[in-house]
Amino acid sequence: MVQLEFDKVQQLLLNHVKTAYAHHKVEHMRIHTHIQYIETELRQTHEFMLLLQTAQYFPGDFHKNLEKDLKLLSIPGAMLTGEQWVLIRKLLETAGNIFRWFDSERRLAFPALTLVVNNSYYEKVIREMIDAVVDELGVVKDDASEDLQRIRQSLYRKRNELRRVFDRIIQKMNKQGYLADIEESFLNGRRVLAVFAENKRMIKGVLHGESDSRQTAFIEPEETTALNNEIFSLENEEHKEVQRILRQLTASLQPYAALMQTYLDIIGEFDYIRAKAKLAVDMNAQMPNVVNKAHIELKKAYHPLLYLYNKQSGKETVPLNLKLDDKGRILVISGPNAGGKTVTMKTIGLCQMMLQAGLLVPMQADSVMGIFKQLFIHIGDTQSIEFELSTYSSHLQHMKYFLELANGKTMFFIDELGSGSDPNLGGSFAEVIMEELARK
Repeated sequence: MVQLEFDKVQQLLLNHVKTAYAHHKVEHMRIHTHIQYIETELRQTHEFMLLLQTAQYFPGDFHKNLEKDLKLLSIPGAMLTGEQWVLIRKLLETAGNIFRWFDSERRLAFPALTLVVNNSYYEKVIREMIDAVVDELGVVKDDASEDLQRIRQSLYRKRNELRRVFDRIIQKMNKQGYLADIEESFLNGRRVLAVFAENKRMIKGVLHGESDSRQTAFIEPEETTALNNEIFSLENEEHKEVQRILRQLTASLQPYAALMQTYLDIIGEFDYIRAKAKLAVDMNAQMPNVVNKAHIELKKAYHPLLYLYNKQSGKETVPLNLKLDDKGRILVISGPNAGGKTVTMKTIGLCQMMLQAGLLVPMQADSVMGIFKQLFIHIGDTQSIEFELSTYSSHLQHMKYFLELANGKTMFFIDELGSGSDPNLGGSFAEVIMEELARK
């Protein structure tokens, strides 16, 4: 893969992905040999490329990684917070939009993309159950339970009562000149007066602390202590009831954890397909005709990385046309240095790897590409100090491997066959290797 720079194509693809699912898929891309799998991947990428080129909207704008949240949901006795339910609601919203996008007309127009959602369904009950408990900010709703509604109504009344009492105390203390500029504050969750330190003994109440300068004391007035205690108790009740409701919601939706994981995977799969389509647009790539045999007929094929580099530099990239089939199985290229021999090999090899990884390739759509079971690559100097191999000894070792394992479904690339030795001896070796590879 490295010799043909497929890793650079992967990096370009990573620049387009947004989900953790798609990122993992790109990093672990494999070269496939089953034509059905390859054709499905190519068609999905091609169909999404058509969406991009015609500026059609596709609802896949949720990119958060909820793997840990959904794993937690599947654990008995667990509890998801309101903030977590907000993210899960967004996941469900996106999933619902995707399923609705695939109406009967679009299922016919985009059959390959439809395969992603074919074995699943959208369960609207999940969203309804969350909406009944949690609002858009992740706060548990007042009417989520009768007890919570009662507690919050009591809290509302007590807080209003505390505010009125406190306002009267502030007015009274202000007239007496006891209060600092800020007048009041909150300490330890309780409403307190900000009193000049020299006046703190003039006010009955609980001292909660002093400012850093020690010029201001924070006192809870005696008149509000009982109210503050009631509010503190109600807030504690509210917290416990909210926890109970969230735990109950988590338990109720636990059976749907696997389905929601499927939704996350579906969104990730479309992100992966979208990334491949965007890369195809960048490379001006197409979907060639794919055949299940050792055959290639490239028309105006470009080296993908060279095309992108020249595109950025405003230079023209020269395409190549090439055909190899059962009658003409081997192509030997000779010519001067810097004539494009290695680039030609890398163009064919990289395009072949991209195709079998499910990526569209930069060539005309009427090109024909086969499926190969093996790709053998020997490009560049591979001498090994560790194994005491010279350039030519290493070369021969690779050729031995090629000859032992090559078959009718093998595509091989050998750069400078016979080099590194006396021309006559190297030429003879090259002849024998070529004849044996041709036979196999």
